Amino acid sequence: MTVPDPGATVYVVATPIGNLEDLSPRAQRLLREVSLIACEDTRHTSLLCQRYSIATPRVSLHAHNEARRVPELLERLARGESIALVSDAGTPLVSDPGERLVRAALDAGVPVVPVPGPSAILAALVASGFSTRCFAFFGFLPRKGADRSRTIAALAAFSGSLVLFEAPNRAAATLADLRAALGPRRVALARELTKRHETVLRGVLGELALDDLRGELTIVVEGPAEQAPPETTAEDVDASVDRLLESGLSARDAARRLAAETGLARRDAYARVLARKPRGSKT
Repeated sequence: MTVPDPGATVYVVATPIGNLEDLSPRAQRLLREVSLIACEDTRHTSLLCQRYSIATPRVSLHAHNEARRVPELLERLARGESIALVSDAGTPLVSDPGERLVRAALDAGVPVVPVPGPSAILAALVASGFSTRCFAFFGFLPRKGADRSRTIAALAAFSGSLVLFEAPNRAAATLADLRAALGPRRVALARELTKRHETVLRGVLGELALDDLRGELTIVVEGPAEQAPPETTAEDVDASVDRLLESGLSARDAARRLAAETGLARRDAYARVLARKPRGSKT
């Protein structure tokens, strides 16, 4: 397909991660209006469609059939049809199928429109109580071998909060590996998010009880403790003043730079500069 039809669009639609009430009005409307819904599992998506009386035709799109399915979908887009891409839960492409379709659509000049909504990643992160300023999502860790070791090393090197998915039968082994690599950081285990039995277990890596875990887990690990900056001594300040004055800065400019570097109040910084400034030099 070289010239996309003006009506052709791929909508990447987020669906509920548990509570069906979380499907947005916009998502409901688009799922009714598109020509076709490409689903990770048609049986699962059918339950959602029944809940909202959505009769749009559905086809499966997953890791085992996308090589042959994507060309079929591109042909439909070439005819001007619109397609909604959904996964079983949450936002498509995030640890779910769909990347091949999105890339192929973009390569063909077809618009790809995100329709935001539920995300287990963000839901678990905000419920963890850990910093949201800087975080990384690692999906499911490789099960074994060098790939797993490299991924865990990357986790240890990251300075923010960590989010990953894990199956309940592998949770204990994964948490043990995280404890060995990261030390006793705080951790939150979220399961059944947005459902009736939603649970967020909080504790410390290596110390959290893992009794009767069921359902896919979202693990959030707190980032490493921030190191307090070294205390600035009077000698350090004087050395900074001398360096700034020797660079040719005026007293006022040196004070401005000193305040920025040390956190001193501007008035105090200026007083320190004047005290170190050779007599007769300009201010």
